[in-house]
Amino acid sequence: MAPRPPFPPFDENTARQKVQAAEDAWNTRDPEKVSLAYTEDSVWRNRDQHVVGRAQIVEFLSAKWARELDYALRKELWGFRGNRIAVRFQYESHDTSGQWFRSYGNELWEFSDEGLMRRREASINDRPIAESERRIFGPRPESEHGLEFPVF
Repeated sequence: MAPRPPFPPFDENTARQKVQAAEDAWNTRDPEKVSLAYTEDSVWRNRDQHVVGRAQIVEFLSAKWARELDYALRKELWGFRGNRIAVRFQYESHDTSGQWFRSYGNELWEFSDEGLMRRREASINDRPIAESERRIFGPRPESEHGLEFPVF
């Protein structure tokens, strides 16, 4: 497993780097690429699903992005301590019928000494929105890195 700096223990700067790196990776919608940030035996709870290991992560993300079309994500650092980071996030996507959704959530992350995420717990709620209500359009421009986004 290739190490993924920055490494724990995190300070505010390195925690923000980890959060932005995760946002950037997920916005590629490339399951193989995203999976490389996790340990081989990484354990996830995502909503009501449990995922274990990189192979299941790739399978999970492939299915996710097949149904959540034009997915675009924003993550924000919520807190950090030692080898753990908490984030809040929002993403928007639409289904095959064209219905748009804004999904809100929180994640708890735990990292190995090599900077790979070994545990991820995600709680997520979806809200149908009209296309005119969208506010997340593709990956975040670098000029907006670190900026907060509205809750509603």
